[in-house]
Amino acid sequence: MKLKQGILFILILLIGSQFSNNLSAKVIMPVLFSNNMVLQQNTQAPVWGVCNANRKVKVLTGWNNKTYETVSDQSGKWKLKVETPAAGGPFILKVSAEETLTFNNVMIGEVWLCSGQSNMEMPVSGWAKVANYEQEIATADHSNIRLFQVEKATALSPVTDLKVMGGSWLVCSPKSIPEFSATAYFFAKNLSERLNGIPIGLIHTSWGGTPAEAWTSEKSLELLPDYDEYIAELKKIPSDPAEQKNYLNRQQEEWKAQLVRKDRGYVNRNAAWIKADFDDSGWKTMQVPQFWEEQMLKDFDGAVWFRKMVDLSDAYVGKDLILNLGTVDDNEITFFNGQQIGATEGYDRNRNYTIPAKLVKSGRNVIAVRVFDSGGGGGFYGDPKNVFIALGETMIQLSGSWKYVVGLNMKELVAPKIVLNQVQPTTLFNAMINPLVPYAIRGAIWYQGEANVERAKQYSLLFPLMIHDWRKQWNTDFPFYFVQLANFMKRNEKPESSQWAELREAQQQALSLTNTGMAVTIDIGEGDNIHPKNKQEVGRRLALAAAANTYGQNIPYCGPVFTSFRIEGSKLILQFSSVAGGLKAMNDKPVTGFAVAGVDKKFYWATAEIDGDKVIVSCPDVEFPIAVRYGWANNPDCNLYNIDNLPASPFRTDNWNE
Repeated sequence: MKLKQGILFILILLIGSQFSNNLSAKVIMPVLFSNNMVLQQNTQAPVWGVCNANRKVKVLTGWNNKTYETVSDQSGKWKLKVETPAAGGPFILKVSAEETLTFNNVMIGEVWLCSGQSNMEMPVSGWAKVANYEQEIATADHSNIRLFQVEKATALSPVTDLKVMGGSWLVCSPKSIPEFSATAYFFAKNLSERLNGIPIGLIHTSWGGTPAEAWTSEKSLELLPDYDEYIAELKKIPSDPAEQKNYLNRQQEEWKAQLVRKDRGYVNRNAAWIKADFDDSGWKTMQVPQFWEEQMLKDFDGAVWFRKMVDLSDAYVGKDLILNLGTVDDNEITFFNGQQIGATEGYDRNRNYTIPAKLVKSGRNVIAVRVFDSGGGGGFYGDPKNVFIALGETMIQLSGSWKYVVGLNMKELVAPKIVLNQVQPTTLFNAMINPLVPYAIRGAIWYQGEANVERAKQYSLLFPLMIHDWRKQWNTDFPFYFVQLANFMKRNEKPESSQWAELREAQQQALSLTNTGMAVTIDIGEGDNIHPKNKQEVGRRLALAAAANTYGQNIPYCGPVFTSFRIEGSKLILQFSSVAGGLKAMNDKPVTGFAVAGVDKKFYWATAEIDGDKVIVSCPDVEFPIAVRYGWANNPDCNLYNIDNLPASPFRTDNWNE
């Protein structure tokens, strides 16, 4: 029997899907059901799978030795619900038809869905690292925390197939935690401590650089007129899998041809700017590694060509060298002295290539790199120490000034109407959310917004629509806690417009939905790093919101919240809630981050004084202030907190178009 079970599970892993039409396997379960899984406590938890048609299926729950029965339908599908007790374990779960599957080390506890883009995806240690990651890994021995990491996938229509990294649920340990979501892990670690160590199950399903519409179903996006044209095109896609594949392949080939045809770095489809003797004297310079949006190319997507001259001595001639470029967002092709030596797709993969000895010359050598980015941050990023040429233990650092020129701006292209990728509407909902339904969960945590930062007004509708969509899928208004975008980019000297501030405002507006909460992170970002390392505090603040609002603990969970203001002469009196114990400026410094404007709508930095649960704001340059903003910048200098050391969220009192 054990041998048969082993063969069955190997089969499931090989096909990488939830179900199979191979009826020689008597019972096939979704990969959500495995050893080490966590089932939601105190609920009617769905259990489902496939077997032969019209067969009696029995599910035995080890926590109460109760047997539940149902009969599979004509296609072999079956589903039932089992009653779960209060948190505890380990238990067994047995599913029987002609043969029996036994799941061991099953825990009953709290299950949380964890999703978003790269700041949710960011691991404890991997393509990015949290602060103090070595100690965090060494102490990550938490057998009551279980990890389920969904593998990345896309689909143009809802699917039930699901792949999981690691093959199943994993017990949290120093071995399993390094590549797992840091935000999710620190959320669970804090929450488990607050709930006296009860089991926590984390289902992590995220993908860097992805917009909210990719995580939303087609049916819900039909409610938003902005997507009418896209949805109409989506409905034209062939439903037959083979025809659909051919359609997408044709679209993709035309897209790739455009990328080369319109890139000025190619002449007759040959790279023209890669030779060592090419005259690049007219090119500008950029720091590597650093996102180009943080430097010379604001809000740019497309292809950029980079060149770096390296002077090599005779000691390097005739030897294979190693070229390491670190991480590049999204895709790159790398050349050395006019010959391609490597190409990699994916923003989270290290670029490490061999330079063949025959290409190495004494004196002037040139590295050329074509970087293509389709959205979000673009270019080289990461630790400067990871950009080098090496011969054995000898390294030549390559970080610093590189020459660059734009080869292609995405705005010059006619994009395919439908592309199967991770940024297209519905594709991630179809492949990475829908297969999780209806697995019983307590709630969801979410860290996303960077990919929608240029469309804040739309996001104010899209984000709550997505939350509503997910709740509709699970048929319950489960708790939904999210992270407001952290401070990022260069700090402005004067009050200015800010897309990041507008997106934070759109996020905050989602609090109008019932059973939601927001972790403010305006104080723990990094100006030069879109992936700030302090994910410990992000997880802690999400756990505070859950502990207070979902689990009823009487604890402070958010910072000061602006509620109203009044004008008194040349001063504005601002009222705040969530200030039990009072307001304060961090580190006993003067209050910063406020700006006021008069009827001319021009903002000036203001002085601010704390008075109990109020802040009094004024500016000598504004005789009659009518509007105030706080923290209204990409990377604001703001320091208003409550006594519990939780920061105030950015806000504005005006609705002026900027």
